[in-house]
Amino acid sequence: MKLVLNADVSTLGQRGDVVEVSDGYARNYLLPNKLASKATPASIAAAEQAAATRGAAERKLRQDAEDLASQLGGTRVVLAAQAGDEGRLYGSVGVADVVEGIRKFTGVQVDRRHVELAEPIKAIGLHEITVRFHPEVAVPVTIDVIPA
Repeated sequence: MKLVLNADVSTLGQRGDVVEVSDGYARNYLLPNKLASKATPASIAAAEQAAATRGAAERKLRQDAEDLASQLGGTRVVLAAQAGDEGRLYGSVGVADVVEGIRKFTGVQVDRRHVELAEPIKAIGLHEITVRFHPEVAVPVTIDVIPA
């Protein structure tokens, strides 16, 4: 049976995709749960239009992410923090500190969800982090933590 998906279904596709599934799967799961509707010429045309729009929006998002990544590429951000004699920080440098440092040094506004920091930085020195603006666009940023 040919259906148009009304919602993202992990095993089939995204919202708006036209899929071919078995009759039982369509009647017993997809149609009763309103995850899909029967494919008509009008719904197929609307799905193709939605897919084209979604593709254009995705290309724009990726281009914007690449522009931001090019601005941050090879950037070294210096952050000052209170540290002891052995080089251990009294506190730690977290994602919020990194975001603020990037904004101060480059002027680029980074969302905290884009910064990939496995654990807070607790020592002075150079630390490599990743800023992922898009699932396919990531840029390394060097964080230089100095004693204040």
